[in-house]
Amino acid sequence: MKLWEDAGSALRQLRSKRPLVHHITNFVTMNDCANATLSVGASPTMTNAVEEVEEMAAAADALLLNMGTLQHWTVDAMLLAGKAAEKADIPIILDPVGAGGTAYRTESVLRVIQNIPITIIRGNLSEILCLAYKKSGVNPGVDNHANTTVDLSLITRMARLLGTTVVITGEIDAVSDGTHSVLLGNGCPMLTYVTGTGCMTTSLIASFAAVTDPFTAAAAGTSVMAIAGEQALAEGGDAGPGSFHHLLFNSIYQFTADSFNLYGKVLIENGTK
Repeated sequence: MKLWEDAGSALRQLRSKRPLVHHITNFVTMNDCANATLSVGASPTMTNAVEEVEEMAAAADALLLNMGTLQHWTVDAMLLAGKAAEKADIPIILDPVGAGGTAYRTESVLRVIQNIPITIIRGNLSEILCLAYKKSGVNPGVDNHANTTVDLSLITRMARLLGTTVVITGEIDAVSDGTHSVLLGNGCPMLTYVTGTGCMTTSLIASFAAVTDPFTAAAAGTSVMAIAGEQALAEGGDAGPGSFHHLLFNSIYQFTADSFNLYGKVLIENGTK
């Protein structure tokens, strides 16, 4: 399958290049995001001081913005880094943690997406629906988010409304750039018992975005986390979250280009890149 061929090629390039991924991320999962980035083969920096984020972002190969532990200066730092990344023509990946949860958080995320060009947005269903509605002013047509099934039409519509590549992670993972869309079927329940697996997925996506196109990066990064979770569970992670946590990093580190073809589950795909 071409998607997995592209993903495998990107992984080989990532590990050869070891791109620098600058994170402005949340304090709860910062260490795990750095370790996930290292495990897949990229190099993380985690600077968030407004005095130096422009310089750090300009020197990086990708910029990741995570809204998890929002502070009064976080958005200013993100905007400064985002403008520097835009000028340097490097991809910007956004994790809109908690969008829709509070007015301040929602307004902050909207300020970011309205002022800098986001390459990829990864979030859960409610976060993505919130951003699509608030940014476009168009009702996505979903009345009960809890009972919504993520399908190709929904993920494609979200990407078009947001004007970028979008990833919705959950029981089924969905990726779309508005033209090419795919539903992915890997993953395991234990991923929900370890904090930060969503944030780490965004770090993996950003690592791939440094070396390949946004759609391939989104699908590859999402699949590495989901497949690695399955493998960690099989290797003894079912003993509990602690065992699963450390085995997860091992599985990401041991992931190979062939792993996509061997274990990747594409449930349905349409369109072309």
